[in-house]
Amino acid sequence: MTLSYGVRAEPVLDSLDLCVAAGEHLAVVGPSGIGKSTLTRLVAGTLAPSGGEIRVAGRSVTACAVADLTALRVLVPQEAYVFSGTVGDNLAYLRPDATGADLDATVRALGLRSLVARLGGLDGPVRPGELSPAERQLIALARAYLSPAPLLLLDEATCHLDPAAEAQAEEALARRPGTLLVVAHRLSSAVRADRVLVLDGVQAVCGKHEEVLARSSLYRDLTGHWNDGSHREA
Repeated sequence: MTLSYGVRAEPVLDSLDLCVAAGEHLAVVGPSGIGKSTLTRLVAGTLAPSGGEIRVAGRSVTACAVADLTALRVLVPQEAYVFSGTVGDNLAYLRPDATGADLDATVRALGLRSLVARLGGLDGPVRPGELSPAERQLIALARAYLSPAPLLLLDEATCHLDPAAEAQAEEALARRPGTLLVVAHRLSSAVRADRVLVLDGVQAVCGKHEEVLARSSLYRDLTGHWNDGSHREA
């Protein structure tokens, strides 16, 4: 798959050939502006490739109707979307038939108990402007967790969470049936994944954390950058 923003423009992603197995947890890393968010949009079907094909669950995303795409994947961006309504309405938006037990289990799995209690329970009102960016992300992640879609795409969707909340959310989402692709915000996200995809603008390197450390100088540099504390958290 190749993506260029114009006939004469250099490709953002050039001849990327990648297969992610059903149930796999993949972390995507690389410098800012290298194409990580572009990759999630391509897989989600909100952006069409310049060449090649993208398939999710065996189906070409560019040939899918919007309703079919919604059933196949959920994309959670960095700026999480919540809407005015109840907490339960927000959590069940992608799964309207969710039961009270389903909602309670989701709240426990994603660590939302204190937030839901503060908002007045599942029937409590959500006022988006009164929530912090981290609280909005938690609600969006819980909504994705509850979705029946077989593929979740997280585009730095945990960047406002502290490390403990991020770990709980990612581990819960990884246990959920289905495939998880995460644009990593911290090294711990990459280490938790089954495989890591490193984008450097020249070639893509994919493998387990230890394998990619040995094969990619960029990944070694990023790892050192994260480990020495110079990576500023959002």
